Amino acid sequence: MIVVVPVDPPREGLVSSSLVDQTPLSAAEALALYEASVVDVLRAVAASGGDLLVNYRDAETLPRSVADGDGDPEAEVRALAVDALGDFDEDTDATTDGGVRFERQVGSSRAARVGNTVTHLLEQEAANSVGVLEPTASLVGRTQVDGAAMSIRRNEVVLGPSSDGRVYLAAVSEPIDFTDAYAVPEMSTLATRADAAGLSVGFAPMLPSVATPAGLRSTVALLEARRTAAKPGAEATAAFVDELGLTIGDEESLERE
Repeated sequence: MIVVVPVDPPREGLVSSSLVDQTPLSAAEALALYEASVVDVLRAVAASGGDLLVNYRDAETLPRSVADGDGDPEAEVRALAVDALGDFDEDTDATTDGGVRFERQVGSSRAARVGNTVTHLLEQEAANSVGVLEPTASLVGRTQVDGAAMSIRRNEVVLGPSSDGRVYLAAVSEPIDFTDAYAVPEMSTLATRADAAGLSVGFAPMLPSVATPAGLRSTVALLEARRTAAKPGAEATAAFVDELGLTIGDEESLERE
């Protein structure tokens, strides 16, 4: 299975922006959380049996408010991959660096960009299956990625439910209609599209996403539980949470110690 991780260049105001107004995190901290989560997700895919494709947004697809400046979106995303997986040859024009493939996103909306990538891989490159894994599902591990790859052999569509009716994983072996597919609730929308295409649907274990306040609270709680049980995971995200002293308060609110 080709595992596509769609990564935005790490810029304030572009990633995890909802956390700034609804959690104790500042804009800089929300950005650092996104970077940590990307690192954990890329490491999980690299450790799995899947083929990692980092699908990055370039300047043409960015909102005008964050597209200005001298920064190179591709270089910013590649730097995150270096943090996660080690050094790459930044001078090469090849599509793969050390087993990691980089391709830019094409499309006017998130759903269009995902749909274009998936359809191209299935129809133009004859991939057996493609999984789109959200970079904010920091708790994902090799087991979930490999489990989805096994499940997609029995079902044409495999969905991984996440916080607030969203999905952290959408794997397909046959094309589906991605038009507006990422409108909330994503889970039921994608399942409906699969059903309309006559495709069977399987489900991966549920995992939260740090992109939303609810998902971040769940992630912090699960990290605390894992630490107590001596079953670590999501090392970069866990280190960030510890550094900021994030914890769940008595009223299920996200607090800083």
